[in-house]
Amino acid sequence: MKVSELGEFGLIELLSAVVTRNEADPDLLVGPGDDAAAWRVEAGTVLATTDTLVQDVHFTTKGTWHEIGWKALAINLSDIAAMGGTPQYALVSLSCPGETEVDDMVRLYHGMKDVADRFHVAVAGGNVTRAPVVVITLTVMGRAKPQGVLTRSAAVPGDLLAVTGYLGSSAAGLGMLTRHLRFSAETESFLRRAHLQPWPRVAEGQLLLDAGVRAAIDISDGLMADLDHLCQASGVGALVRADQLPVHPEVSTAFPGEVLDLALTGGEDYELLFSGSEEVMGRVRTLLRQPGAKDACPVTVIGEITGKKGLRVIDADGTPLPVTGKGWNHFKKGG
Repeated sequence: MKVSELGEFGLIELLSAVVTRNEADPDLLVGPGDDAAAWRVEAGTVLATTDTLVQDVHFTTKGTWHEIGWKALAINLSDIAAMGGTPQYALVSLSCPGETEVDDMVRLYHGMKDVADRFHVAVAGGNVTRAPVVVITLTVMGRAKPQGVLTRSAAVPGDLLAVTGYLGSSAAGLGMLTRHLRFSAETESFLRRAHLQPWPRVAEGQLLLDAGVRAAIDISDGLMADLDHLCQASGVGALVRADQLPVHPEVSTAFPGEVLDLALTGGEDYELLFSGSEEVMGRVRTLLRQPGAKDACPVTVIGEITGKKGLRVIDADGTPLPVTGKGWNHFKKGG
């Protein structure tokens, strides 16, 4: 059945049923179906973020609609994670052509529902309208921890620079899909999941805050691009040691000649890039080994924050390396 056959209100009713949580949220007073959502707010700081994904700009149907839905919500949860907060509620605005298959949109919402359930997020409402291509806009609200938030503007010279997880995996997955490359089943599964089903580091962001980290950003545009954002906001520079960049063995095996470029400029890893003193980094390593973090998330120190503005990359011998690009830019031709 096409969306045009079901109609706007039929589609809203169907999709609302998909994302309704099995367990009622006691703080959600009014959910999907009314003029606005309503929920109780505790005393403290509210976090809010929004992202828009446009078909053939941010995603293609190389991914399944379930994977697209997963990623759409996950990348918004990553923004809350980068602040050290807890995501709570999501609003979803969907635009699509009338000839879109209803089943595809149901799969899209099931993808969002799967992420929402894993992170205890309630989809509290949204909107549906017609557009030439599929456009998904999500707004996610959350709460900050009592001790404050992680920000891009708190890095100071002398801080160590570190990342969670691995770099370049999502870009490698995109390369595999767009270039129609074939690898072992295990490698293809890893790369596909890295690009289409990122895992937002929500628990890890909270533990970074507990450890005393104050400066962080999630890696959406690429390591160098997002490090530049952090340095610009903090009024500092950074030195990156190329030989310390963490790259998953599956990526190194599949793309042996592209590892450094993938790690430095490949976007959409949604890992956390952060800075802190040596003492703070010690506490980070200890806390991220605890059960609160998913799969004992690895943490790697990749450089340091400097007083001299600008970004530098050096190899193991200290030789400066040229960096040809910084990562994704929506309005720059070629990325």
